[in-house]
Amino acid sequence: MNLDLSRRCALITGGSAGLGFATAIEFARQGATVVLIARDALRLDGAVNQIRQMTQATVEGHSADVTDSAAIQRIVHDVSSRHGGVDILVNNAGGSSRGRIETLSDEAWQADFDLKLFSAIRLCRLVLPHMRSQRWGRIINVVNTLAKTPGAGTAPTSVTRAAGVAFTKVLANEVAQDNVLVNAICVGRIESEQWAGFHRKSGSTLSLQDYLAEEGKAIPLGRLGRADEFSSLMCLLASEAGGYITGTAINIDGGLSPAV
Repeated sequence: MNLDLSRRCALITGGSAGLGFATAIEFARQGATVVLIARDALRLDGAVNQIRQMTQATVEGHSADVTDSAAIQRIVHDVSSRHGGVDILVNNAGGSSRGRIETLSDEAWQADFDLKLFSAIRLCRLVLPHMRSQRWGRIINVVNTLAKTPGAGTAPTSVTRAAGVAFTKVLANEVAQDNVLVNAICVGRIESEQWAGFHRKSGSTLSLQDYLAEEGKAIPLGRLGRADEFSSLMCLLASEAGGYITGTAINIDGGLSPAV
């Protein structure tokens, strides 16, 4: 299977920690030049240095808020001028924001759409001219399973992520003729730093590992997913091996979601 990403430049938002960081490591191992965007400059520097030490790849970081359109435009222009353009885009910014509809303000809705949807749309607009001109590109939008199966109290995240899936399908159909592939990954329960936060907020008296084990019991596979399982799927979609996959939203959730 050809997972080689040599001579490809990959831009990953939310890449300094969690699943974005795991993806960056795997892309770097496969030979890609990796560009990370994240808000926390200190954590970003640490992530860049760690990936360099692990892989000897070309890795750089840019500290920015993805909702700042001017800053993102500057970064893409800078990266394109030095690396020839962005070949692989991973839109991975944004955490989980949940509440009851009656309690969510206009500002809360707007902030979630700005972070998770509009930032992805803007980045796609910026990188698409290069991808289309070279007739090769990969765009992967990281969402979650709530995009397909929303429940009570899951807004605004579930609504924003559902819009992200629709955007993925529309864009995939618009650029397929130029060999630009666009897919979404619907993430379920996968071990990451975010779960440590869930553990703290839960007030559970269990240790983190016991807490994760309990959470895993609800999953058909009986456990939470691993970050390397996520990054392997990302690498497939970014590579030549995934060259006939576009316009789809793939669950990586151990079978938990009732939606296919």
